[in-house]
Amino acid sequence: MTSDNSGKREMTGAEMVVQALKDNGVKHLFGYPGGAVLPIYDELFQQDEIQHILVRHEQGAGHAAEGYARSTGRAGVMLVTSGPGATNAVTPLQDALLDSIPLVCISGQVPTGLIGSDAFQEADTVGITRPCTKHNWLVRDVNDLAAILHEAFQVATTGRPGPVLVDVPKDVQFATGTYTPPQTVTRTSYRPKVQGDLEAVKQAVALMATAKKPVIYSGGGVINSGPEASQLLRQLVELTGFPITSTLMGLGAYPASGDNWLGMLGMHGSYEANMVMHDCDVMLCIGARFDDRITGRLDAFAPNSRKIHIDIDPSSINKNVHVEVPIIGDVGRVLEDMVRLWRASGQTDRKALAPWWEQIQRWRARDSFAYRENRDVIMPQHAVRRLYDLTKGPNTYITTEVGQHQMWAAQHYGFDEPNRWMTSGGLGTMGYGLPAALGVQIAHPDALVIDIAGDASVQMTMQEMSTAVQYEAPIKIFILNNQYMGMVRQWQQLLHGNRLSHSYTEAMPDFVKLAEAYGGHGIRCDKPDELDDAINEMVSVKKPVLFDCRVANLTNCFPMIPSGKAHNEMLLPDEATDEAVANAIDAKGKMLV
Repeated sequence: MTSDNSGKREMTGAEMVVQALKDNGVKHLFGYPGGAVLPIYDELFQQDEIQHILVRHEQGAGHAAEGYARSTGRAGVMLVTSGPGATNAVTPLQDALLDSIPLVCISGQVPTGLIGSDAFQEADTVGITRPCTKHNWLVRDVNDLAAILHEAFQVATTGRPGPVLVDVPKDVQFATGTYTPPQTVTRTSYRPKVQGDLEAVKQAVALMATAKKPVIYSGGGVINSGPEASQLLRQLVELTGFPITSTLMGLGAYPASGDNWLGMLGMHGSYEANMVMHDCDVMLCIGARFDDRITGRLDAFAPNSRKIHIDIDPSSINKNVHVEVPIIGDVGRVLEDMVRLWRASGQTDRKALAPWWEQIQRWRARDSFAYRENRDVIMPQHAVRRLYDLTKGPNTYITTEVGQHQMWAAQHYGFDEPNRWMTSGGLGTMGYGLPAALGVQIAHPDALVIDIAGDASVQMTMQEMSTAVQYEAPIKIFILNNQYMGMVRQWQQLLHGNRLSHSYTEAMPDFVKLAEAYGGHGIRCDKPDELDDAINEMVSVKKPVLFDCRVANLTNCFPMIPSGKAHNEMLLPDEATDEAVANAIDAKGKMLV
């Protein structure tokens, strides 16, 4: 390796990859070796600044990198080989794209001379991943490699964060070229707008001042913007006295213990949050994108409201819902201006909001997350609430799989800080939670990291228990085991005549023995009066734990907005009778899923 005073150095492509990771602050790398990335792995072997975490499947590498990124605010990085290594990365790449998670994937490729020849383990990785990445590159010249890698990190972490992929042929890894250190200058075609238009912010503040029935609707963009944005959001709520709700991805930006908190909104959100959204006259949407699980029936969504939308992604503005005041910019920057202008105006009139808050209190009195206690069997909601009471704290991080347990976790586990909640929102990826917990634990070795799981989802990436044991990552997998694909069964019961087609698992593994087989610790609990002791045991064990929490088999997740219905047409737990369900179904006897 040779160098000059400019910082440029001669090195191989494989050396460039490792050096670029170091120069971009990477401390941990999740990956799986293969023939097309062996030169890079050889360089990793000869250094000790970056810790490589050997996963058991490339999907696990991606989700672990996502958990790492979501809990730290930094880019997660994965390394995979060509062909099946890259195609196995597609699911986490798409997951990260929909949830705006900064993820850098480096994939190996067959030598450039073999590209297009159907060589062993060849795939059109750039073509396959173009729709599921923010941007991707195929590197054909070793002298372009360093600049592309630096640009990849910049693209992944700025603007609306997201996944990127750099495909590096094997001959490029062996070739020698010039390495250049990271540069601040980027391509002119990529210039995210971070500062919101001040006139638009003034217009938004003026509109907010006229509100009699306001609501703040926050999303994952607040968390992506950084901890300062969450603090500014809290200041804005305090200054205005407005009620606030959040998407699944935005939980923790405003504290669940806060007085103005309405709970999560949307398909399985709280009654008060959805009713406020339906009846509001001014809606301030911050870092959310009006997706279908939030809006319900679009033509009935907040029919009497004037809307303000703050988002860094111009394509999200007016895509699903028309808004009166669009503001393109980084949430943190815009909130800073908004808080300053609101303070200067002195426009808060708490008395004008009193009737609105009185109505909200009446909606809150419905207690839409209530459930029937049972002395003989553990109710899943009770399990999550006891887990929350016994594990809550600033150093606890929660991941989930996808399904009923995910919604129960969002409903019953309160988050007071951002970056403590990792879940698959947009793609709804079963198998996300276990490897995501691994990534969180690697990033925060002294934290308590719990995956609230379902018995079906958790089996999709169960092999990453082996990774957790190898790297002494004491993740806790809290499985709400009802022996069904719970959400699938719920839809089959409500919409398909209770024909439970292939949603029951008849060959369920013994999770305790499975944990022991991996070298972890297994716990089983099926009695409510033993649950607290079992949870305390789980927390005290300093190794990976599989907790088989046997819960009521046929419990449904309510409240629920049936697909195609409006926010004020929710099914509440005490109203979810056969007749109510029948009335929720349209005239053709079907609901859109």
